[in-house]
Amino acid sequence: MQSGEIEALFTRADGRYLFARWGRPIAPVVFGVTEQTLQTVKGACEAVVTLAGHRMAETDPELGVNLMVFFFRDWQELLETADLDRLVPDLPGLVGRLRAAGANQYRFFRFDAAGAIQAAFVFVQVDDALADLPAEEIALSQMVQIILLWSDVAFTRRSPLGRTGDGNMVLRPEIARVIRAGYDPVLPACADDPSHALRLAARIGPGTDPQA
Repeated sequence: MQSGEIEALFTRADGRYLFARWGRPIAPVVFGVTEQTLQTVKGACEAVVTLAGHRMAETDPELGVNLMVFFFRDWQELLETADLDRLVPDLPGLVGRLRAAGANQYRFFRFDAAGAIQAAFVFVQVDDALADLPAEEIALSQMVQIILLWSDVAFTRRSPLGRTGDGNMVLRPEIARVIRAGYDPVLPACADDPSHALRLAARIGPGTDPQA
């Protein structure tokens, strides 16, 4: 990937460059799934966190859990979830907008004082389109999309996942390399200058711009 392609992954629809990674171990909890699917989601989280060179934890000392993943059939269920409106600002308005847009997924982040990701909330409405997908594919896609603060339009045209020759769904290699580079301890936990993409490109290796 060239630095311009990397920059696009973190350039939002309004033109702002914004990168952030987790600043603390990830302590997940999953709602609305069977025990088997729960293990699938947690397994996907562990795989992506390991790829990044980051860490997981049973609990967050400040928040208890810092990654909350909700699976449901109708957006209305979020409004009926106790205390969720205390964690997600303007939850009724958000649900109304997501319904109007026909969305079947949404991710919301909170950040610490340094700008690193502090917590994330993942909402997945299992509509007809998602119901036909394997749980492993849904779980991996969601975990990839919370491990970094990607642009809100980063994956609108192309999924972060791809298929191998034998039909298995896997993380695209170039996206995996960006994730690993993003967690290089030399780099800042957050950045809003597009020159940051050059530093990512320098750490990904051959095939990217040589500038640092």
